Amino acid sequence: MKLQIRPTALEDLGQGRRFYDSQELGVGDYFFDSVFADIDSLTLYAGVHPKVFGFHRMLTQRFPYAVYYEFPNKETAIVRRVLDLRQDPESIREALGAIKTE
Repeated sequence: MKLQIRPTALEDLGQGRRFYDSQELGVGDYFFDSVFADIDSLTLYAGVHPKVFGFHRMLTQRFPYAVYYEFPNKETAIVRRVLDLRQDPESIREALGAIKTE
């Protein structure tokens, strides 16, 4: 299966990495590696996660983040956003809604 990670998702990962590095040096790298391992699991498990706000949502294992992705066919999973779940759900809805208008 192909896995596509959109620039918005990479920006989200970078932002999370910077946040965790500002808390303690090295934690940002651990965040990035952990969440990326979760994203890699989509090659096996894409499509099994529930839909939230119109996208499949996979909760990450070690951090309070969710991976929002599309699974348009059985050959490709498209990661759109990787968002911090500690924010207002309306902010998440707006961030995902902006994708629908692309």
